[in-house]
Amino acid sequence: MRERQTHRDRLRAHEFEAFVAGAGGRLLHTATLLTSEPLVPAGSGVRAERLLCAALARTYAEWDRLRGGDPYDRARQELALRFAHEAWRHRHPRGGVLGRLTPLERLVLVLRLYEEVGEDQTAALLGLPADRVRAVCARAVATLRTGGPRYGTAGAGGVSPRGSAGAGAVSPRGTAGAGAVSPRGTAGAGAVSPRGTAGAEAVSPRGSAGAGAVSPRGSAEPPPGPRVTT
Repeated sequence: MRERQTHRDRLRAHEFEAFVAGAGGRLLHTATLLTSEPLVPAGSGVRAERLLCAALARTYAEWDRLRGGDPYDRARQELALRFAHEAWRHRHPRGGVLGRLTPLERLVLVLRLYEEVGEDQTAALLGLPADRVRAVCARAVATLRTGGPRYGTAGAGGVSPRGSAGAGAVSPRGTAGAGAVSPRGTAGAGAVSPRGTAGAEAVSPRGSAGAGAVSPRGSAEPPPGPRVTT
């Protein structure tokens, strides 16, 4: 009995290590876009690494229940929800390519245009109406295209600590920002291109990523969204 359990534990550990080896690079890139830390040099994204480690730990704890599901989707969901829960810690720009955006805009944009998660699925994951997800994404794109002022303080559409969410704000149990994006074919340096080509420090969409990238095997339904103050 003990030997059988040991064999299952080793098999689970082997499967998880293989998953992290293939998906870890892309998940870390996603986390770094969310925390708005520099993409280079390596090791600059301390908060992103901490966020990803917590998400992967939860994914590993639920590994046996993911049979037949997509572990990438589960890890991404956990990453997004953890960022939303502690987004108030990421309100201030840290030199990342998405530093002009609020945490809410970063999260929506990264999910919609970098991870290519559908609008309805993003809305369900974050507990937001689909039309608000659409509006936040459009606002983020406009901010990056026009080179608007950098986001520095929590305001409308931002993420507020629990108990202090204002109009249009999102509590930590809600959602926070998204990444930067340029319209198709017009991506510049530091932008995220939906399906075109990106410039320096650019982020290509899922399916066209380079080394360390991973493509999902499916599109698992998201868990119930967090509570959001609107």
